[in-house]
Amino acid sequence: MRTSKGTFKEILISAGIKGSSHKEGESTKQKSKILHPPIETFWQLPPKKDQKKKSIKSRTAKTIMSLALKKKSKSLQVILGGSHDPKDEQIVDSFRQLVFLEGQLIDKNNDYHTLLRFLRMRDYDLQKAKNMYLNFLKWREEFHVDEISKYFLIENLPYVRQLFDSLSIMMLQEFMFEEFNEVKQCYPHGFHGVDRYGRPIYIERIGMVNLTRLLEVTTIERFVKYHVSEQEKTLNWRFPSCSLAAKKHIASTVSIVDVKDVGISNFSKPARLLFLEIQKIDSHYYPETLHRLFIINAGSGFRVLWKAIKAFLDQRTLAKIQVLGSNYTKTLLEVIDPSNLPTFLGGNCKCSEYGGCLFSDKGPWNDPSVTTLLQVLTCRDVDSNLMIFVEEENIDDEEQNCSASKDSFDGLTPDNVSIKDVYDVTPSRDDTFGQPVLQKILTLQSAVNDTKSKIQALEAALTDMTSVIEGLGQPIEELKKQILVSKLRA
Repeated sequence: MRTSKGTFKEILISAGIKGSSHKEGESTKQKSKILHPPIETFWQLPPKKDQKKKSIKSRTAKTIMSLALKKKSKSLQVILGGSHDPKDEQIVDSFRQLVFLEGQLIDKNNDYHTLLRFLRMRDYDLQKAKNMYLNFLKWREEFHVDEISKYFLIENLPYVRQLFDSLSIMMLQEFMFEEFNEVKQCYPHGFHGVDRYGRPIYIERIGMVNLTRLLEVTTIERFVKYHVSEQEKTLNWRFPSCSLAAKKHIASTVSIVDVKDVGISNFSKPARLLFLEIQKIDSHYYPETLHRLFIINAGSGFRVLWKAIKAFLDQRTLAKIQVLGSNYTKTLLEVIDPSNLPTFLGGNCKCSEYGGCLFSDKGPWNDPSVTTLLQVLTCRDVDSNLMIFVEEENIDDEEQNCSASKDSFDGLTPDNVSIKDVYDVTPSRDDTFGQPVLQKILTLQSAVNDTKSKIQALEAALTDMTSVIEGLGQPIEELKKQILVSKLRA
């Protein structure tokens, strides 16, 4: 098994209760696992070579956009895709071939990072990872996860909506979670800001959950489907947005769960069913997406409950969890800037304009300067026939002066960047960034739609002509018979 370039050491953890001592004779009974370094460890921008500084002319937003998107900009590829560790790349390729030999001709969900998550979850055991991955593909098909993802795109990206016809949209609307606001009222939860590294923060206030009311406004089945849609949104939207904002690959979350006043009485049968279903989905189908989990305000009642909950959690997950009492603020502020932490957790943010931090969904994924760029990139992936035309005047000359990544990100590098430099949680944003490019996309799409209409009209005309020709068939046959009879009489 690999180590991580000397930055992190592999930590062996036992399958027993964390912190318990074991004798040598018990080593054969206890199965050890490896806690791998954070999933982003190898996914950093490579160090840049020293280059001579050259004068850089002022550039318009249009020029910056052109540089960022031209021929799938290498800088964006590195940020969104992350650097690949050579050793991991070899085993991922072997894993992909193994899955292929099983007859799985997959054309998606087989990217480097997805396959690596399953390998890490199974300690790089190819057979175990293969079984887990095949179960994942089967679940996605049975649960219609791809349809849920498409509906998210339609609802959240206006430019993508135009790629789907009205019938497709109507078919996907069964995934609408119309009870969203009511659920938020009786189950306070949501994403809010990023940690100091740039990872999205997820918060739940379990002690304030009204389970009776929750099951009145929704069902366990619908809530689980909503949870899956949020997981897909995090993978396909929040992580890429955070990566663009932090200028490095982001692939995991930091979670905070407030369990104030939670005890064994809260773990009723419906609560157990919901917990077990969500825990199964997260661990089996979205592995290695949790960086750290802070459980705060843990009283004596919760500590009794915690002993029962731990039995359902994987050892790797347990190693990422830290249970804290009421003195948790200092620990949270070590990993999260106060501006990204709600006041009820010891931070400075209130999000009054949204009715509270857990209703705001505040983060880079809602920052226009980030999402405008991500929308364009998403449009390119959604429709392979949709081409993005970008003016390239003087780009070659400008690229000689500096690299595209430096132009796109105002000279910031992984060495000098900080979250505050690239993402401020409160400023007003200008939503006009990249509009020329987006206008060209819309113009092109309009032309495509017009062409489709003409093709449909031509098909209708051909159908009519075919009907006319078929109608002439019978008179022609009768005429042939008459000619034949005339010849015989003659």
